[in-house]
Amino acid sequence: MKHYDYIFTGSGLAALMTVNEMIVSGKFKDKSILLIDENSKKTNDRTWCFWDNTNAYDNIVSANWDFAWFKNIAFERKLELIPYQYKMVRGIDFYNFVLCLISNQNNIQLVQQKVIRIEDLGNRCIVNTEIENYTCDQIINSIFNPEIAINQSKYPFLHQHFIGWKIKCNKAIFNPACATFMDFTIEQKGNTRFMYVLPFSENEALIEYTLFSKELLLQEEYETEIKKYITKAGITDFEIIEKEQGNIPMTCYPFWKHNSKNILNVGSAGGWTKASTGYTFKNTVNKSKVLAQFISEENDLRKFHKLNKFWFYDLLLLDILDNKNELGSTIFSAMFKNGDSSLIFKFLDEETSFWEDLQVIWKCPKGLFIRALINRLYTL
Repeated sequence: MKHYDYIFTGSGLAALMTVNEMIVSGKFKDKSILLIDENSKKTNDRTWCFWDNTNAYDNIVSANWDFAWFKNIAFERKLELIPYQYKMVRGIDFYNFVLCLISNQNNIQLVQQKVIRIEDLGNRCIVNTEIENYTCDQIINSIFNPEIAINQSKYPFLHQHFIGWKIKCNKAIFNPACATFMDFTIEQKGNTRFMYVLPFSENEALIEYTLFSKELLLQEEYETEIKKYITKAGITDFEIIEKEQGNIPMTCYPFWKHNSKNILNVGSAGGWTKASTGYTFKNTVNKSKVLAQFISEENDLRKFHKLNKFWFYDLLLLDILDNKNELGSTIFSAMFKNGDSSLIFKFLDEETSFWEDLQVIWKCPKGLFIRALINRLYTL
């Protein structure tokens, strides 16, 4: 069996960002690295959106917006995002960018195989695929097994699930300078449901039907709601250019408890997805930088995870939505109605001080969060 210093099982966002940071750091030129994934990463299988006030991955950002609408049945507000921009990165552009960089590294290899087992043997790790076996000093694993979080009751598990249509109209309909971040004017049907619109030009946009809920829908249910929304917007003549579908875990389950001295779970498998919103890209940008620095200095991967106050904030929100899923519109509307939008995005990026936290949290329905806090204190 061939031996490596590091093996990445799975080569999605978290793995590729971490490898990118390792390359940029220049600290791993003498380390052998293997990435294993059953997917070749040659298709545009997803898009990532994130708010940002840095230049992170600006070379592959395909669209950005300075303003965004928040809407519900009682009010609508145009959010000025400055100093942030809302940005979009296409999956294929990200894959091509990082894989091109990797192709120029003599110490990094990629294989397209399905991983079936990983194990920390103490003095080394072993990775079994359907084709062959490998050994290494340490494994960075991003293959997500949702059953770990679903088959327990201490921490809520919700899905952020969606279907989106990228459409092209025969006339000018959209304002390409302003996205629609959350539109809660649609029927909630006992859940947290909203439309999400990213306009790329006056006649082209991505329209997405999104839910935070325990149960998934049949495909036709998502698409029926998209059709209703398009009709309500006065769009009668259009073509569907692309479709996308996704399901992002929303949970505060402590995935880090499954880390070992030589195996670290990252990405969704490591709880890197922002539990309260499902946003992944910006969290992964930050964590991949910290991880590359960490493994250049530390051998015990169990020491990587650091619990912070935002984990607990997210847990309280998920506790509420787990018990009363229809309250999502109420909570987000209270936050955005009069709140400072740039401060809210800073809060969601986990960059606020405790005083700034209170300014955001105080906008939310206080009774709901106080009851959630009391209930949660008995179960931690």
